[in-house]
Amino acid sequence: MIVLRILVFALGSAIVFLTLRSAIRTFLVPRALQAHLSRAVFVTVRRVFWLRANHRHDYVRRDKVMAFYAPVSLLALLIVWLTLVIAGYAGMFWGLERVSWSRAVTLAGSSLFTLGFARGDGIISALLAFTAAAIGLFLLALLITYLPSLYSALARREAGVSKLEVRAGRPPSGVYLLQLAWIVGRLESLHGLWKSWEDWFTDVDQSHSSFPALVFFRSLHADESWVTSAGGILDGASLYVSSADVPREPEAEFMIRAGYLCLRHIADFFWIPTPHDPAPTDPISVTREEYEAACATLAEAGVPLKPDREQAWRDFAGWRVNYDAALIGLARLTMAPPAPWSSDRYPDGHYIPPALPWLSRHGREAGRATRGAS
Repeated sequence: MIVLRILVFALGSAIVFLTLRSAIRTFLVPRALQAHLSRAVFVTVRRVFWLRANHRHDYVRRDKVMAFYAPVSLLALLIVWLTLVIAGYAGMFWGLERVSWSRAVTLAGSSLFTLGFARGDGIISALLAFTAAAIGLFLLALLITYLPSLYSALARREAGVSKLEVRAGRPPSGVYLLQLAWIVGRLESLHGLWKSWEDWFTDVDQSHSSFPALVFFRSLHADESWVTSAGGILDGASLYVSSADVPREPEAEFMIRAGYLCLRHIADFFWIPTPHDPAPTDPISVTREEYEAACATLAEAGVPLKPDREQAWRDFAGWRVNYDAALIGLARLTMAPPAPWSSDRYPDGHYIPPALPWLSRHGREAGRATRGAS
């Protein structure tokens, strides 16, 4: 019996340690670290929401359901952490004192939530109660202090999304971005836009890698998304540098690089297969016919285009291939709203895939193989 109590005490200690480790990896370490417990909670909650959203045939209704997914997942994560800590301390109290399991759970809960209505005997039990109270306050304070940082990053992200609607429409379109820029003030007006979106991508890269839950927070309007906005501005810049007959714009090229690096880093965290060193001739999801239709629309609006259309297509594909896979994968993962050249690229429409790449073994192996090949 003594051996059993020692084993239960050790198991309880391990549960508490691993739970704290998960909380630290999720909230405190400023980089994209995999926390298996946090991922399991988010995936489980997502599947529950998927069962409910799957019955909504209208996208706006599905979006309303999924708008609660990320906030509910964070609350569920806190509940899971607290439950595991209670279970761990119950095991330690049971192993330390000759009490029943119900008494051990009562001691653990009273200590963790600093209620004080149940106390153990002896100095070691008192020390356990003190540490349980400290951990309970730590977990609650961690989430409370985490939320302002999260929503601050979310507000910065959504400010860029809302501003892009003015220039690229809703849903955002790279073709419309160039078309409208030419109509209202010639393409020189885009110079400042490239620079501001380079900063936007840098900020999203840092914030969404540090706080991966931000990826699933939806925009203010059902037909807006940070993923489709990223695709719209990147397509606009790719068309600008490849096909518009204008002087070279280094800011646009730097913005594209900042954009595909941002999308790749986030896609890597979710094990979305993304080539890191694609060849300019690799296939992309945009067809030549779609590109020609875009050029026809721009030419009709008066936008000057390069005469060598074949070379322009190769240049556009060479830019697009850098972010194509990451953009489509993230649009599918986040159930992005309908938008040209991004969320309309995957075959199963705008439904959430039942099996997520960042949970399945196949997705993990595919993501690792792609990164290894690069």
